[in-house]
Amino acid sequence: MLKYIFFLSLMLPSWAFSQNSAFKAGEKLSFTASYNMSGVLTELAQVNMEASEVKTSKATLLRLKCTATTYSKWDSFFKIRDLYESYVSPTSVKPYLYKRDIYEGGYTKFVQYKYSHSKGTVESLIRKKKKGGGTYDQNKTLNISSSTKDIVSTIYYLRTLNLSSYAPGKNMSLTVLFDNKPTEIVISYLGKETINTNIGSKTCYKLAISIKNSNVLKGTNDNLLWLTADENKIPVFAKFKVAVGNGELKIKSATGLKN
Repeated sequence: MLKYIFFLSLMLPSWAFSQNSAFKAGEKLSFTASYNMSGVLTELAQVNMEASEVKTSKATLLRLKCTATTYSKWDSFFKIRDLYESYVSPTSVKPYLYKRDIYEGGYTKFVQYKYSHSKGTVESLIRKKKKGGGTYDQNKTLNISSSTKDIVSTIYYLRTLNLSSYAPGKNMSLTVLFDNKPTEIVISYLGKETINTNIGSKTCYKLAISIKNSNVLKGTNDNLLWLTADENKIPVFAKFKVAVGNGELKIKSATGLKN
């Protein structure tokens, strides 16, 4: 489920020189995730996004951490414990390390990307369970473009962009690396819209998202994302439609904002 939510928050690679003035270490965003069950939209999980500072021997990075956890009453039905995180430049949001560690209804998977931007490569590790017990690793070296990002850095990078400069109807394409595959996505800017949220009435940039050559996201303009039309560009609402149903993501709280 979390991967569908994250696909609704994307980056625009043509704006490679955008600088981050939208978020900082200490920001915490909390959301409720709902899914259509038997025709009723039901809150199933909490999604948290958090930025914190990490110092290495070479640089100071931002750790962008995203988690999804089903509420306890739904754990017996389909337990989710997902962790996604990306370590990025605080200014350009360029990723240097990405990790994905998920548990979804008994299915587990660990993914790690180590970026070498000077070489245009990613060292990929995917760890899966063996049927008879234990785990096995798949190691690969992947070639990437200078604008390719993972899902988490993509979410935050979008918030650095000057969406106010685009007219309604503007379409843009982008690339996100997921499960070792470059995923081509098209984003359409639909204009501004004011919506009511748990953090107040917000005028937002409204975006529609689709994935090229894929049936993961269904429908035309059925997958939507709202970012606040201010300096923070907070993701406050998202709607998604997939082959097995549809759902929503609504913000609960936002603290530690930069602006």
